[in-house]
Amino acid sequence: MSEQAEIHIRKEGRAGRITLDRPKALNALTYEMALAIEAALDEWRDDAAIDLVIIDALGDKAFCAGGDIQKLYDTGHAGDFAYGRTFWADEYRLNAKIAEYPKPYVALMQGFVMGGGVGISCHGSHRIVCESTQIAMPECGIGLVPDVGGSLLLARAPGRLGEYLGCTGSRMGPDDAIYAGFADSYVPQVNWPGLIATLVETGDIAAISAQSEAPPQGAMRDRLAEVNVHFGGETLGDIVTSLRGDAGEFAVATLKTMTRNAPLSMACAVEMIHRLRGPSADIRRALGLEYRFTWRAMQDGDFIEGIRAAIIDKDRNPRWKHDLATLPAVAVSQMLLPLGKDALTFEEEVSS
Repeated sequence: MSEQAEIHIRKEGRAGRITLDRPKALNALTYEMALAIEAALDEWRDDAAIDLVIIDALGDKAFCAGGDIQKLYDTGHAGDFAYGRTFWADEYRLNAKIAEYPKPYVALMQGFVMGGGVGISCHGSHRIVCESTQIAMPECGIGLVPDVGGSLLLARAPGRLGEYLGCTGSRMGPDDAIYAGFADSYVPQVNWPGLIATLVETGDIAAISAQSEAPPQGAMRDRLAEVNVHFGGETLGDIVTSLRGDAGEFAVATLKTMTRNAPLSMACAVEMIHRLRGPSADIRRALGLEYRFTWRAMQDGDFIEGIRAAIIDKDRNPRWKHDLATLPAVAVSQMLLPLGKDALTFEEEVSS
């Protein structure tokens, strides 16, 4: 199988193994890495010698801190929106394959797990966290929305936790991640080599529950009551109004965080989460809705400016298209309109 510098894909015993190897870049996911993972999953789907898939990453700081956005910025800034649209379409197809994969898909997530990293781990059937895990969907800070299927996970979180996590990009430790539905099991990282060895040898996922422990308690369970009070409104404006009317520590800190993020992105995130809440929503519906936003994100949204401020110039002073006080509802509707012939499909494009 493939043995590249950035990702190692191979068979070991009863397992298909995928290991991200860009530790200096916090294992940020490149387009080529995403395509390599998809090709492996396609090959292993009907391979009787493979009982399960294991995805992990080298380095202590991050499993995967997101997608590699430099080329997205370079192409979009030059007025080429096609690369980004193709990248997102192919990445989302991979996210759907992981969510729908017929064999156990075991993700071991240490350190930072954000954005694109969530997409290749948190839709798996067996999601393992450890003491260092920090999961977040911080896309609203760069003019995107929680994507890679993250909108569905947020919609399924307890109470209004999804709106809170989406609008603030707050990080979840291991207990928070399990509580919010982004992870399943806590296994101390020192035990991971032994767990992987057992999975490889036996192909039996029962080894995960045998190694699982109760994680140290996180903050989200105790925070939920206040989150529900302030994030229960229909729109971003309702949420902001509620927070502004409360002088308490939580409300003040939360509002301060949100004022740094793109208002259009937060408003669309809230709307998407509301549309996806309920039993009828699935991964494909979520990804299709996300793609409506990302397809327009460079041309009509704040993505280029968000990356400029955070990554390129690093001035941390983005000039968003709208502010919290004057964001028109029609702007949200326009970003989430159906795309017609450009709508996301889940079939690979074959060039003639």
